[in-house]
Amino acid sequence: MPHPLEGRFSVDHSARLIRNYRYAVERALRALGGWIALSPEISAKLLMGRHVWDLAQHADAFGKRLPELRAQAQVSEPANQAFAAFMDALEEPEAPGQTVERLVGVYRVLKPHLLATYQDHLERANAVYEPPTRRILERCIEDELRHIAAGETILRHLASTPALSERATVWQGRLEGLLAAAGGVTGEGLPPASPAPTTARKPPELDDDAREWIRLERSVAAWPIPDELRAALGSFGEALLARDSAAARRWLAAGVVWDDGAASSLHAVKPAAHRVVAFARLGHHRLVKLRFEGADGAVTLLTRWAPGEGGWRVAAIEVARVDAARPALPRR
Repeated sequence: MPHPLEGRFSVDHSARLIRNYRYAVERALRALGGWIALSPEISAKLLMGRHVWDLAQHADAFGKRLPELRAQAQVSEPANQAFAAFMDALEEPEAPGQTVERLVGVYRVLKPHLLATYQDHLERANAVYEPPTRRILERCIEDELRHIAAGETILRHLASTPALSERATVWQGRLEGLLAAAGGVTGEGLPPASPAPTTARKPPELDDDAREWIRLERSVAAWPIPDELRAALGSFGEALLARDSAAARRWLAAGVVWDDGAASSLHAVKPAAHRVVAFARLGHHRLVKLRFEGADGAVTLLTRWAPGEGGWRVAAIEVARVDAARPALPRR
């Protein structure tokens, strides 16, 4: 039986592991923060925004632990160039239509690996003289369990077709191969995988409000839209239905450019009606999804409205989704 004071990590080795963890966490939070603007889905935006803050706390805690291990504070270090290459690959998906790949990289590959690594480290860390490291790891483990469960809930919602599911599987396989080749975040090999939390086996609160974020993407009977904003949405929508670009531009805030691609998408489906399909409040701004439906399909626009002296104006706009019309079934 090992002596209670017998440790498995030297001080220098512990510091190196902490720097490795901080490198992965720091790059993950920067990736998520940058992807918020690139991801049109409201549920994904809210998921990323919530978890960026938690990861910033992890990075800060790891950084503050380093001087206690006779190392420089707030330093990050990849275990090797192969792990840096893995993180580079994880950050590659930047197109608006690649939200599934972004979430797969973080929530099905990186975070499950970090969870397993933290749990393995916690089991081996000496309880007598490493309680600060153990407390940090315990906090990170608790957060990662929540993050993975929430991420999986959003992924199942977004990757709802066989094609998207296949894309997710292929991308996951590529990243897992790179992670294994790097020897994981520490370069010492992959620890035993932890059972992935699922919403079926975990209490509802563990999914970190993911179900509520999904609800915001679905139509409800009545959205809590201020009257002035509701009127602005109606006028903006009618201008787009009439293909009146000049009238539509009058609803854009200063500096916002009407995307020709969005106009082309709308013209292609010949919209005859529009409706609000998602609504959320972000501080003083409002996120609104407008769906335009026509004979040749539908286009969903994600808009962000901001109040000003002239009333509500569009502060950002992008095409969130284009749906082709379903072919008519042959008569029998």
